[in-house]
Amino acid sequence: QLQLVESGGGLVQPGGSLRLSCAVSAFTLNDYHIGWFRQAPGKEREGVSCISGSDGWTKYQDSVKGRFTISRDNAKKLSYLQMNSLKPEDTAVYYCAASRRGLGHGPCNPGVAWYTYWGQGTQVTVSS
Repeated sequence: QLQLVESGGGLVQPGGSLRLSCAVSAFTLNDYHIGWFRQAPGKEREGVSCISGSDGWTKYQDSVKGRFTISRDNAKKLSYLQMNSLKPEDTAVYYCAASRRGLGHGPCNPGVAWYTYWGQGTQVTVSS
């Protein structure tokens, strides 16, 4: 069973930055697409960004383009979500997830249903 653990959340002022990390217990992380998602109170979980296993594909939700950057280090079995210029509307629990579709090749998909393995989430609060 794949395990994912997020870290790096916290309280930050508007305009600030945070970097979230996702540690994955995969034997070969290259085989997995990684997605980052968020869920605000009373709202559905939504895809923020994703990155393919080894082909370099990335996708971003329109509201975070130019502010968030997804990356991964397959050797360290880590994925990162660098979040800059944070806004109050970015406040949510952030989750990372993994999908082994296509053994990590080809474009990733930011849809919730595409992912099989999920972390427990980390809270991000943007407030002054």
